[in-house]
Amino acid sequence: MLITPTAEPFSAPARPDLTHGRKIGVLVSHGFTGSPASMRPWAESLAAQGFAVELPLLPGHGTRWQDLNKVGWSDWYAALTASFDKLVAENDAVAICGLSLGGALVLRLAADRPDEVAGVVVVNPAVNTTRLDVKALPVLRFLVGGFPGIANDIKKPGMDEYAYPKTPLKAAYSMMWHGWKPLRTDLAKITSPILFFKSVEDHVVDETSLAIIKKTVSSREFTEVSLPESYHVATLDNDAELIFTESADFIARVCA
Repeated sequence: MLITPTAEPFSAPARPDLTHGRKIGVLVSHGFTGSPASMRPWAESLAAQGFAVELPLLPGHGTRWQDLNKVGWSDWYAALTASFDKLVAENDAVAICGLSLGGALVLRLAADRPDEVAGVVVVNPAVNTTRLDVKALPVLRFLVGGFPGIANDIKKPGMDEYAYPKTPLKAAYSMMWHGWKPLRTDLAKITSPILFFKSVEDHVVDETSLAIIKKTVSSREFTEVSLPESYHVATLDNDAELIFTESADFIARVCA
């Protein structure tokens, strides 16, 4: 059973009448322990611009935190790839967007399939951490189910991303060792234009991810936009409208 109805996947067809006759697809991915609820306003905003939008529910998410310990990076990436393939088949050009873990997943896609990705938009993506307790994950994941959660790092009062109350350790290990580690090596394969949104104050993802991504990718165009009034889940925070507007303009341009 889903945490909330807004955790359901979101899908919208292209409206080429709004995009100068060209069918443009946009893949949107939510973050670790979260669900489409955190990305739905962004996805709906993009759909209103005429873009075809696919926002899948990543395996193990949106239900109970224990379900996330039964899956890992390869499952999330497979689900995202299926949605990407659908967009590629049905549209003239496709851009990809992600928050946090979703940002890492779309960067993985951009590294693996650079010729099919017209542009990349990421919000506080995670590819690294300086947390010392992470070094114990290879052993801890067999001893402890989960740590206290990372949900609702949102500055705007009254907002709820409907994420898990705990961070499942087996899933966290898979994300960091099976996902982030090889991705950091392959970031240089990314050549697509990148629009990078970074919250000034983020209590989940530290500064090292931005530094690593910016230093390593091969993209000729790398635009960084600061989010001064938002925490980690910026897609539901005070700067959300800036993300919606700037990303729509970027996607329209790189997919033209």
